Amino acid sequence: MAEEKKKPNYLKQAARQIGAGGSAGFVEVCIMHPLDLIKTRLQMQRLPPGKVVSRTEMHLYAGIGDCFRKMYQSEGLLSFWKGVVPPILAETPKRAVKFFTFEQYKQFFLFGSPVPTPVTFCLAGLFAGITEAILVNPFEVVKVTLQMNKAQRTQAPSTMAVTREIIRTQGLGLKGLNKGITATIARNGVFNMVYFGFYHSVKGLFPQVQGSWQEFFKNCSVGFVSGTLASCVNIPFDVAKSRIQGPQPTPGVVTYHGTLRTLHMVYSQEGFRALYKGLLPKVMRLGPGGAIMLIVYDHVHVYLTEVFPD
Repeated sequence: MAEEKKKPNYLKQAARQIGAGGSAGFVEVCIMHPLDLIKTRLQMQRLPPGKVVSRTEMHLYAGIGDCFRKMYQSEGLLSFWKGVVPPILAETPKRAVKFFTFEQYKQFFLFGSPVPTPVTFCLAGLFAGITEAILVNPFEVVKVTLQMNKAQRTQAPSTMAVTREIIRTQGLGLKGLNKGITATIARNGVFNMVYFGFYHSVKGLFPQVQGSWQEFFKNCSVGFVSGTLASCVNIPFDVAKSRIQGPQPTPGVVTYHGTLRTLHMVYSQEGFRALYKGLLPKVMRLGPGGAIMLIVYDHVHVYLTEVFPD
């Protein structure tokens, strides 16, 4: 009598997905955070509308290299990891949730197909992004506030101090620790829709050669293109999120609120190119960062499967 096929252990599967996703997020944040900080600094720059003021007078950065140089000179080397604690606290569970929910959402969007299709991957990625955005938005508010503080690292407020101040002055709601949540949902939803949709659809077009450097290079390349493409598509929502969650141009006056309203304001006052501020550091971070996450996820998932089989 043939041995019955062993039923999968869904609890172990979920644990492996969560463990691999959390590991991927932690490694990616530690390596790529400086570029996220540079991206935020560039996105928050604006010249006063209708006024002729030089960038030097406004203490603005001329580009990525200029931002790195000025930050290093005035704030020190460790300033490039300002605001890294909220992402570490958020990214580990965030990536765990993202990869886990992506795997679960895939089952809902098969539409009768025996195998996932590109539509399945895109929709699963979209809803995984929405889920992670709701969970991570408060951490994003604290992170952006910390990243925009230009004091020396030793003089800058701590993560807990900034969090308490936001709660004390602005509250926990949509004007405080959860402000900009619609922009975060749009940013993360669009990113993950393109990221997962492109990666899994394109990767399946190539033959799989387990354990070879060609397979590793293929996955890195597709992951890099996936992260780059997703970054280019969702950058306007990222700009809106930074403007809403960051310090307002006039202290005490809320200039940016509402995703579409902020997008329209940035476009009308600063032009179309302003919607793509910070694109280069974002691509420099999420291109290789996207590859790092997927590679780490795949390798940790394989390792956990070997150590903790069903």
